[in-house]
Amino acid sequence: MSDSLWYKDAIIYELHVKTFHDSDADGIGDFRGLIEKLDYLQELGISAIWLLPFYPSPMKDDGYDIANYLDVNPNYGTLDDFRAFLDAAHERGLRVITELVINHTSDQNPWFQKSRRAPPGSPEREVYVWSDNPEKYQDARIIFKDLKRQLVVGSDREIILLASLLFASARFEFRQPRCARSSRTGLRFLAQSWRRRGAARCHPLPL
Repeated sequence: MSDSLWYKDAIIYELHVKTFHDSDADGIGDFRGLIEKLDYLQELGISAIWLLPFYPSPMKDDGYDIANYLDVNPNYGTLDDFRAFLDAAHERGLRVITELVINHTSDQNPWFQKSRRAPPGSPEREVYVWSDNPEKYQDARIIFKDLKRQLVVGSDREIILLASLLFASARFEFRQPRCARSSRTGLRFLAQSWRRRGAARCHPLPL
């Protein structure tokens, strides 16, 4: 089997940095704590570590509401801590998989804030789902049945349907060709950015 297909028979251990091991006794797991446990993980016989989202986030959706795709949540450490973790994992022959959530962002993401201020028809506006009809998406799928849709007023009194996951997530408008093209370009950029930092594989998660 070629090296590019290593994941076909990999033994993967999935974990959330914030709940795995706390190195500084603040009650939150971090990358330094994860480094301390790499020997333990190696002894389990795994070949790869799958990290759940660890990016800056208001944590309304356990980190899946991403505010910045290119940095580390400061509660978990810094980019230098992430690089140190990657180096330590690679020294033990362990690959690292990261998740990229590409269906929606946090409402605190600068892309959403820019879209919210932009005029209708502009490239920035078309990145997210906007409508002037609050009934248009009444049949949209809601994953968590106890949550209700929430609408946010934009710059011109149009409204945005926030993601059916949680109130604080805004959905990308992939039906717009310009958004779809930009999303493919952005996804390649994000994946390449994290792979340059040493991640073995970036897993797009289209929730």
